[in-house]
Amino acid sequence: MARPSRSQSWALAALAATQLMVILDGTIVNVALPTIRGDLGFTDAGLAWVVNAFFVAFALLLLPAGRLADLVGARRVFLTGLVVFTAASALCGLARGSELLVAARFLQGIGGALASAVVLGMIARLFADDERRRTQAFGLLAFVGAAGASIGVVAGGLLVELASWRWVFLVNVPIGLLTIPVALRHLDPAPGTGVRRAAAGGGLVPRALFGARPFVVANLVLGTMTLAGFSFQFLSALYLQDVLGLGPMSTGLSYLPVTIAIAVCSLALSGRLAERYGAARVLVAGLLLFVVGLLLLARTPADGTFWVDVAPAFAIMGAGFGLAMPQVTAIAMAAAPPEHSGVASGFVTTTQQVGGVIGLALVSVVADGAGLGAGLLVAAVVLAGGTTLATTLLRPGPEVGRLAGDPTPAPTLERC
Repeated sequence: MARPSRSQSWALAALAATQLMVILDGTIVNVALPTIRGDLGFTDAGLAWVVNAFFVAFALLLLPAGRLADLVGARRVFLTGLVVFTAASALCGLARGSELLVAARFLQGIGGALASAVVLGMIARLFADDERRRTQAFGLLAFVGAAGASIGVVAGGLLVELASWRWVFLVNVPIGLLTIPVALRHLDPAPGTGVRRAAAGGGLVPRALFGARPFVVANLVLGTMTLAGFSFQFLSALYLQDVLGLGPMSTGLSYLPVTIAIAVCSLALSGRLAERYGAARVLVAGLLLFVVGLLLLARTPADGTFWVDVAPAFAIMGAGFGLAMPQVTAIAMAAAPPEHSGVASGFVTTTQQVGGVIGLALVSVVADGAGLGAGLLVAAVVLAGGTTLATTLLRPGPEVGRLAGDPTPAPTLERC
């Protein structure tokens, strides 16, 4: 199989670097919040908007950004988002008052949404003729997404401790300035469909996407995965700090077993296994491992130890996520018509955000009333439901059949 071209590699690097910046920005600031409060005079209620301003703008604009990419071209939307995000990061780092910081964080969310919404669609087009490379690229994005949260906690602690809270934002500026010319040179400048043609189709999300069964099922499964993943991160962090007594930096380092397992499985194993056994089978196998890891973590005792009670569950969950995430993404994006790849990408990213929000709201209530283990059990049950749903993809519909290795797929997508 031919190696990806140099231009493809640079294009993927630009997309992955931008995605990493946006994901890091969602977690790296958390460690710096107490210092920011003291320096800029935030109230506790006002301090929450340093986080919320970013996520409100980000969540609201993902779908419109994806649709806009289909109209005017994905590279144009991506570059606009990258420039806005980089400039807003500089404004955050230089802010001298609370109002300016919150406004700059909102602007960061806008830039992050514009850039992130189109990444999956651009990768799908970048490797349109090479299914294995496309799945490997989705695996890289899965690793970046999962590792970004842990890296953010550690990096935030180091930057605040060694430099200033301002550097949790300013660190994005040199990365953005290096990424912009790479993106300009190597990303495909393909035009969009045009506003007039899109207006004739109507709607923010074209009906064609909801008519493709693999796209709908993959997004439902993805929602259960992110619900479980966000729940795991939230509850395990509480366990590590409140029960095991670890500090913020040690907590971040404790996620290394998860990160390493995700790296190995998403980058090295998931694509190869899918090539041999089919995307749907690898997805189901990964989900089963994820469920097992959650169940193991749910039974962690109050007097447990990290290496005996936590690390094995972390590694199993990481392996499951690393196998499943590239495949659920590949199935969803392969089912989307090429002319709707932008909005499909935005929809998949929105699914992850919605799943995470619902997950945190659900398990936090359960954990508050019945304990951390009960919250993890709820997440495991929801994910088990997603696993059951994923088995429907083992029935070889046209597009899923192609991904699963069926040599004679039908020419049209299966309808719901």
